[in-house]
Amino acid sequence: MKKQFLIVGVLACSFASTNLFAQKKELQKEKVETLDEVVVTATKFNLKKENTGKVIQKITQKELQQNAGKNVIEILNNVVGIDVRGVNSNASEPRSINIRGGRNRQVLVLIDGVPVTDQSAINQQFDLRLLAVSQIESIEILKGASSTLYGSGAATAVINVVLKKASEDKISGSFETSFGTNNTANVTGSGFSDNNQNVSLNGTLGKLNFLGSFSITGTDGMSAAKSNTNAVYENDSFYSKNALVKLGYAVNDKLSIETFLNYDNFDYDFDTGAFSDSDVNTGDQEQFRVGLKPKYTYNKGEVYLLASANVVERNLKQFNSYGGTLDSYEFVGRSVNLDLVNRYDFKDAKIQLITGLNYQIHSNNTVTPFAEIKKGIANFNTVDPYASVVYISDFGLSANVGGRLNIHNVYGNHAVYDGNLAYLAFKNENASLKLLTSYSTAFITPSLYQLYDGFSGNLDLKPESNETFEAGFEVNYKDFIQFDAVYFNRVEEDAIIYDNATYKYGNGSSDANGFEVNTHITPVDFLTINASYTYVDKDKTEDFNDYIPANKFVAGLDFNVLKNAFFNITYKNVGDRSIYDRYGSFGTAGEDVSLASYQVLDFAANYKLLEDTVTLFGGVSNILNEDYDDILGFSTRGRNVKLGVRLQF
Repeated sequence: MKKQFLIVGVLACSFASTNLFAQKKELQKEKVETLDEVVVTATKFNLKKENTGKVIQKITQKELQQNAGKNVIEILNNVVGIDVRGVNSNASEPRSINIRGGRNRQVLVLIDGVPVTDQSAINQQFDLRLLAVSQIESIEILKGASSTLYGSGAATAVINVVLKKASEDKISGSFETSFGTNNTANVTGSGFSDNNQNVSLNGTLGKLNFLGSFSITGTDGMSAAKSNTNAVYENDSFYSKNALVKLGYAVNDKLSIETFLNYDNFDYDFDTGAFSDSDVNTGDQEQFRVGLKPKYTYNKGEVYLLASANVVERNLKQFNSYGGTLDSYEFVGRSVNLDLVNRYDFKDAKIQLITGLNYQIHSNNTVTPFAEIKKGIANFNTVDPYASVVYISDFGLSANVGGRLNIHNVYGNHAVYDGNLAYLAFKNENASLKLLTSYSTAFITPSLYQLYDGFSGNLDLKPESNETFEAGFEVNYKDFIQFDAVYFNRVEEDAIIYDNATYKYGNGSSDANGFEVNTHITPVDFLTINASYTYVDKDKTEDFNDYIPANKFVAGLDFNVLKNAFFNITYKNVGDRSIYDRYGSFGTAGEDVSLASYQVLDFAANYKLLEDTVTLFGGVSNILNEDYDDILGFSTRGRNVKLGVRLQF
C-alpha cells in the first residue's frame, strides 16, 4: 500500500513539475508591462497607459474569461474604488454603481465609445443588467471627472464597455451554458434556478467582417423582499434576452465602416418595499440600439463619426395599497447621439490635437395613473464643441489639457475643462515609477423627469457641477509587484437632490475625498496575489440612501498550478454603512440606520481541454454563507454554486 502511494506521489510530482515548467514558459511569453498597456477611453484613441495622468483600470478578455459565470455588475464590484449597491440582491432588483463616494447618475456608461442612458429613468442611469458578459471584449474604467471628452454625466467615472470584434477566420464561434443555485443564507432549496446560455458566430469574408451573439438568462428561486417574520415570501423571477449584430466593411486601407444592432429585453417580478412581499408586481424593459461608425485614416491622423440611436421602453404593473388597484406605468426614453472626432498628429513635436463636435437630443414620454410627461414638452438637445491636446515628451513627461462648451437649449452655455500630467520618473527592463496628477471638472444636467414630472419636477433646477483633484503613483518592479495609490478630492455644487420639505427636486451639495490602493504581487510564476483598499470620506447628503461604505477591502489569490487550470479565491470586506430612514420604513423616522459590515469569500475555477476548445468552469459564492444586509429590507444571496461549459470552434 505504501509502495502504491509512493508511485502515485512520484507520478503526481512529475506531472506537476512538467506542468509548472510549461506554465512558467507560457507566463513568461505572455508578460507585458502594465504601463505599456494600451487604453482608449483616456483620449478616444489608442494611448499607452504610461502617457496619461488619469487613473484607468482595465478588465481584459483574459480576466473576463477567468470570471466565467459572473455578470458585469459582479465583476465591476471587485474593482478598487467601486462599490455596487445591491450587487448580491435578487436579480430582479436594480443595481447602483457608486464610485469614489458618488451616485449612480454620476457614472457615464459607454458601449464602444457611445454614451448610453435611459432618458425614461429619474436619474437617466443605464441599467448594466442589459449587458451580457459573453458579448464583451474588455472594460475600461476611467476615474475622475471627464466631461471634457464625454459630456454630461461623466462626473466620478466613465465605464467604457468594448464589445467583441469579428475573428479574422472565415467563421468561428462559441457556445456557453451554465446553471446554478439562487439561495439566501436562510432559505435554500432553489435547485438549479440560475441558468445562462450564449451562442456566438463571427468571421471575415474578404472585406466584410461580421459578428452575431445571442444570450438568454433566467433566474428564479428567491424573493426580492426579505422576510423579518416567519412568513414565506413568493419567488421573484428575472428573465433576459440579449442579441447583438455587428458588421464591418473595409472599403480600402484608409476607409472603413462599422455598424451595430443591439436588442435587449428582460421581464421580472419585484417587491416595492422593505420587508414587503407582493405576488402581483411585474415589470418588463427593452432596449434597442443601432449605430454607424465610418472611419478614415490619413497621413497624420484619423477622423470618425459615431452615430447612434437608443430607445428604452419600460412597463410596470404595481399594486396600489391605497386604492386596492393594480396600476400600470409606461416609460419611453429616446436618445440620438452624433459625435464627429478628429485626431491630428504633430509627429515631430509629439503632440496630438483631438477635436470634436457632439450633438445629442433626448426625450421622455411617461404615462402613470397620477401624471403624464409628454415627449413634445419633455425634451432637450445639446451641441458641444470640444478639444484636447496630448503632449508626449522624450524625457518621460506627458500632458493632456482640454475643454468643452456645452450649449444646452434649456440652460444655455456651460464650460468644463481638465488637465492631467504623467511623469515616468524612470523605466527600465526591471522597474518603473510613474507619477500622476489631474484636475478636471464635470457637469450633470437634470433629467427630464426631474424637470417635467407633474408632482416633483422643478424647471428652476440648476445643472450639477463637479470638480475632481487627484494625485498618485504607480510602481512596477520586475514581474514581482505592481503597486499604485491615488488620493482624490471631489467637490459638488448644486447637487440635484429630492427636497423632503417641498417634495420636489432641488439643489444641494455633497463633497467626498479619500484614497485607493491597489497591488498585484507574483511571488512565484503560478501564484498572483491581488489586493485593493478604498477609503471614502463623504458628506452626508439630504435626500438619498447611498449605502456607501467608508472602507472596502478586496483580496484575491490566482493559482495557475496546472497548465490548463485556473483557480481563484476572493475575499471582500465591506465596512459599516448608514442610510436615512426618511419615512420610518425601519421604525426610526428622521434618523440614520446603521448597517453592519460584512465579509464574503468566493471561489472560482476553470479547466481547458482540447487546446482551449472546451472550458469547464464553476464557482461557489459566499462560501461561509454569511447572512447580511446588502440593502436593508431586501434579500441577499447566501452560499450558491454555479457550473458551466464553454465550447469554441
